[in-house]
Amino acid sequence: MAISISVLLLLVILVTVFLRSGALKTSHAVVCVLLGFYLASTSVAPTIHDGLTATADIVSGLRP
Repeated sequence: MAISISVLLLLVILVTVFLRSGALKTSHAVVCVLLGFYLASTSVAPTIHDGLTATADIVSGLRP
């Protein structure tokens, strides 16, 4: 659950920065949100979740 919240927070921050800088229009943000909801209801959702979890595990295992 903590990984999902972290990813969600990162995405919200990125969308906010893009909207403020003018690089992302509101209509594009709405399309991205709708795509996310659509993907969450498909059979691809577990694969995306597993990929994000594996990436988070790799990143957390790195030692600078």
